[in-house]
Amino acid sequence: MNRRTLIGLFTLGMALPFVSKASNRKLDFKDLKSTSELGVVYHCDFGQEDRFRTMLTNIRNHLSVYENNPLKLKVVVVAHGQGLKFFLKDLSETPWSQEQIKLSELHQQERDLNVTGVDFYICDITLNRLRVSREKLLDFVYIVPSGVATISHLQCVERFAYIKVQ
Repeated sequence: MNRRTLIGLFTLGMALPFVSKASNRKLDFKDLKSTSELGVVYHCDFGQEDRFRTMLTNIRNHLSVYENNPLKLKVVVVAHGQGLKFFLKDLSETPWSQEQIKLSELHQQERDLNVTGVDFYICDITLNRLRVSREKLLDFVYIVPSGVATISHLQCVERFAYIKVQ
């Protein structure tokens, strides 16, 4: 393990008490900065559970190549539209209330990724359009003004690569 990896792990260790305390904090574009060598944004606007699980697996694999070091690779997931449902505590009183999704399993995988430095950004426009309460969101996600605008900002301004699981 090289010095940079040790520093990254130490930095991550120091940040762990704060990692999952986003409390649905709202972010502006000025807050979207990367301190890593590489950045990638995963786009989640789909509602298929299998596809979402594949995305989470891809993220884990992606991070493993970079030793799960957030100084080497910063991963952000931007969710809007149907992708919102995977970041809700439950689906009651939402357009997906009749769906049978194993949310607790997905939430654990998301939390595990969050601990390794993955950030989850949720579209405020989607929340408003679907009238979903912010209290229904998982505690470690961030709210961004617009999902698609955030993706374009990360790509064009912050030079993040773009990935969408098909």
